Amino acid sequence: MTDQDRQPEDTTAATDEPVVSKPYIMPDDPEPGSVELLQKEAAEARDRMLRTLAEMENLRKRTAKEVADAKLYGVTGFARDVLDIADNLQRALDAVPAEARAAADPGLTALIEGVELTERSLLNALEKHGVKKFDPQGQKFDPNFQQAMYEVPDASVPAGTVVQVMQAGYTIGERVLRPALVGVAKGGAKPAAAANSNEANGAAN
Repeated sequence: MTDQDRQPEDTTAATDEPVVSKPYIMPDDPEPGSVELLQKEAAEARDRMLRTLAEMENLRKRTAKEVADAKLYGVTGFARDVLDIADNLQRALDAVPAEARAAADPGLTALIEGVELTERSLLNALEKHGVKKFDPQGQKFDPNFQQAMYEVPDASVPAGTVVQVMQAGYTIGERVLRPALVGVAKGGAKPAAAANSNEANGAAN
């Protein structure tokens, strides 16, 4: 073999320079530095910013609600204890019959008025802190706000109507602080149903 028969690759293999390959670019990816790529990055940055602002707004609302709830419901335990005082004042007033009140001497009248004024002042103070008294007398029984203690035969009102209130109920904010203890009518709907049945039978005859 002569020198003229040698292959040219022998000369290329002798160089020590590293071979740098270009990064592979997906066919759909924009070229680096192109307007399309800058617009895509700007849109992604705007989307992240909007998401962050939305999360911050949700956090602000959630924190404000937690602060308001803590302020409102923070007095729940104290308010529940104060209800015993309101109950005792009401019992004191209920213990005086209407006839005795009408014939009371000035001293007893002043005492009754003092108890009434104290009760109103206490209820007003409770309302300033979100505690409200409710009386379900005559309303339909609601187990979310009332606790049935017994049933009362009373056909003059629909069954399930609150006809007696043993103890008033109270709410604080949107929650029940104490359910009302009530007596519920039973049997009211049955006579009405019987009357309808009699009317139907009479019409058929």
